[in-house]
Amino acid sequence: MAVSVTLGGCDSTKEDAQNPETNAESSEQAVAEAPVENSAVDNPDLDGATAQQGTPVKYDVSAWNADKGEPLGTDELDSIKSAFGKVISTDENSLDYASNPATKYRFMKTDAPYLDIIDSEKYLELGWYYANPTDSDKEKELSQDHAKKAYQLSRRLMGDEGGKMVADMLSNQIIKNRVIGGQKVELAKCEFYSCMLVINKSAAQTDNS
Repeated sequence: MAVSVTLGGCDSTKEDAQNPETNAESSEQAVAEAPVENSAVDNPDLDGATAQQGTPVKYDVSAWNADKGEPLGTDELDSIKSAFGKVISTDENSLDYASNPATKYRFMKTDAPYLDIIDSEKYLELGWYYANPTDSDKEKELSQDHAKKAYQLSRRLMGDEGGKMVADMLSNQIIKNRVIGGQKVELAKCEFYSCMLVINKSAAQTDNS
């Protein structure tokens, strides 16, 4: 069954999402922010015109179940990177979710909708561009492709529960501090042109706190 996602945003937010910050301050702000509706979409402008709403992005999650792939551990970095494709650039001076030293692997060119993996001693983070209804068809297509890769990789890392979690993310659900498929997920959400999935590699798999 296809999952439709509609999310409002502004151009400046979109530009930020194309080049997401990796410092702790931006991560903490993202956690604190609640989803908001774009007032320009819902309310008439002063001159009586309304903003273009566009076509909601559809994620055909049911079609992504065909190939589950071999299970992966969070320490199998080479195989994890291969699941996202070819690394375009590597930043060894990046920061993780908690501002610890990390390496960021980018799988898209700088001016394209991003697809990233950030790896540190404690965290494995997946990040990708979350298209808005008013984006171009190409941007929507890339957003769908990124989501498919994240879905399939999450199933390999966390089993069917991992796939369901990504489907929930694409339906605007926010997951915090939950053990999913034996992995401690500290944060998983899609909003404001950005999806992020943060796995605490150092947490015990039996830790349900």
